[in-house]
Amino acid sequence: MSETPDPEVLELAGHLFDLARSGAAEALAGYLDAGVPVDLTNSRGDTLVMLAAYHGHADAVRVLLERGADPDRANDRGQTPLAGAVFKGEAEVVRALVAGGADPDAGSPSARDAAAMFGKAELLALFG
Repeated sequence: MSETPDPEVLELAGHLFDLARSGAAEALAGYLDAGVPVDLTNSRGDTLVMLAAYHGHADAVRVLLERGADPDRANDRGQTPLAGAVFKGEAEVVRALVAGGADPDAGSPSARDAAAMFGKAELLALFG
C-alpha cells in the first residue's frame, strides 16, 4: 500500500526548508521547539542544517545544532554540512559547525579534502 503525502505536510516541509535556506533562525527555532524533527530531510537527503550551512547562515546553523541537529548527516550524494560550508567559503558557518561537533573527515569528499582541493587553507586551519 502506498501512502499519498498530505499536501499540507508537504507545504509545511517546503516552508521549513525555505526558512533554513534564508537563515530564519528564530522562525526555525519556533517550529523545532513545537516538535518539528530537527533532522528533517528533503527529497535529496539535505537536512535543515545542510541548507542553512550551504547558504551561509551561521545563526540558523547554531539554532539547529543547539536543538540536536546531526552536524555530520550526509545527503544522498555523501556531502556533509561542513563540506558544503567549506565549498562555499563560509568561515563563520565552518566555525559554528566545528564548535557543534562536526567531523572534518566525514562525508565524501570530506570537508578537509574539500578545503585542500579548493586551496582554502584558512578554513583548513579551523579544523585543528
